[in-house]
Amino acid sequence: MGYYNDHTKEDSQRAHRQRRKTRWAGIAGAVIGALLVVFSVPFLYESGLYPGTAEEAPPEQMDNQTQPDEIAFEDEQKNVNLSVSSDTTEAVEKISGAVVGVFNLQQSEFWEEDQEGSGANQGTGSGVIYKVEGDSAFVVTNHHVIEGASQVEVSLSDENRVNAEIVGSDVLTDLAVLRIEAGGVETTAEFGNSDNLNVGEPAIAIGNPLGTNLSRTVTQGIISAVERSIPVDLTGNGQPDWNAEVIQTDAAINPGNSGGALVNINGQLIGINSMKIAQSSVEGIGFAIPTSVAIPVIEDLEATGEVERPQMGITLRAISEIPSYHWQETLQLPPEVESGIFITNVVSGTPADEAGLEQYDVITAINDTQIADGHDLRRYLYTEISMGETVEITFYRDGEQRTTELTLNAQQSF
Repeated sequence: MGYYNDHTKEDSQRAHRQRRKTRWAGIAGAVIGALLVVFSVPFLYESGLYPGTAEEAPPEQMDNQTQPDEIAFEDEQKNVNLSVSSDTTEAVEKISGAVVGVFNLQQSEFWEEDQEGSGANQGTGSGVIYKVEGDSAFVVTNHHVIEGASQVEVSLSDENRVNAEIVGSDVLTDLAVLRIEAGGVETTAEFGNSDNLNVGEPAIAIGNPLGTNLSRTVTQGIISAVERSIPVDLTGNGQPDWNAEVIQTDAAINPGNSGGALVNINGQLIGINSMKIAQSSVEGIGFAIPTSVAIPVIEDLEATGEVERPQMGITLRAISEIPSYHWQETLQLPPEVESGIFITNVVSGTPADEAGLEQYDVITAINDTQIADGHDLRRYLYTEISMGETVEITFYRDGEQRTTELTLNAQQSF
C-alpha cells in the first residue's frame, strides 16, 4: 500500500508542472502572434494585400477620383451621345443641299394684291440643282410648278432667294429647267439609274411641302412599283392625252413637294416628284418621274428650250376601250386580233395622210413592235424614233392585214 501511495503523489506533481509549462507556452504564443499582426497590417494595407483593398485607391487618391454616382452618370451620357449615322442620314446629307424651293410669281391686279402688298400671287414648289456650268447652275422642276409665271425665284439651301430664268418646259412629261447664277451653289445632285430600281428598296423624298416653313423636309418609304402608267389630261377636256410613266412610292409627297427629289439609299437622284393622288381615302401613294425619262427631256430643254417629238397626224382610241362586238361589226377585225389602236381621224397633210392611212384603220405594230394602246404608240414614237425617220406601219382594213411606210415629222403642240 505504501508503494502505491508514493507513486501516485509523484505522478500528480509531474502533471502539475506540465500544465504550468503548457499555460506559459500558450500565453507566449498569443503575445507573439498579436505582435506579428500589429506590425504586419500596415505593410499589407499599403501593398494592397489586405482584404478589401484590391479595388480601392488609397484615401489620399480618392478625393481626386470620380465617385461611383458620377461614373454611372458618365456612362449614361456616353449612351446618349452614341452615333446615329446611317445609310439614310448619309444619303440625305449628300443631296439635301441641292434641293431648292421654287416660287411662281404671277402679276395680279392692284385689287388682288396679297397681304404683303407685293401685287404678285405666289405658288411654291421644289426643284433640284443638277449641274453647274460656268457661271450658271441648272435646276430641274415640274412644268406645273412654273406654269403661267411672270417671274420665278429659287430659294437656296442657305434660304437666300435668287431670280431664275426658265430655260424650257415640257407639258407632256411635266418637267422644266431653270437657270440661276452659280454663286452660292455648293451642292449638285448626282443622277442615279432608275432602270435598276427594285420594288421594296428604300426611297427618300426631299422637298418643301406646304411652303417655305417646311423647307427641305425628308420623308422615307419604299419603291412601291416601277413603270406605272398614269393617264394625264393635258387639254382639260376630261380625256387622257398621255400616259405618264412614273415611279410609285409610299414616301409622303404633299403639295409643295412637286419638283423635289426622290433619292435612293446612295443619295442619288432617281426621280423628280410630280404628283399625289389627292383623295382623302388614299394614303401612301406618291409618284415621281424616273430619271430614265427625265434625263433626255432635260437635255432637249437645255439645248432648244423644248422637246420635239415625232407625230403621225392622227387621233386614236384603243380597241379595248370599245365594246367587243364593234371589233368585228364596225372594224371588221379577224378573231385573232385582240389588241391595237383604231384611227378616229386623219389630219390632212400629215405623215399619216401622206402614207394613205384612213379612219377606222386598226394599227397593230410599228417596225414589228406590237402596239396595244395609245401609250404604247407614244412611248415608241417618243423614245425609239428620231425626227424624220421612216417607219413601217402594220394595220388592218376591211379585215385584211396591210403595211405602209410613214416618215415622221415634228409633233404639233397640245
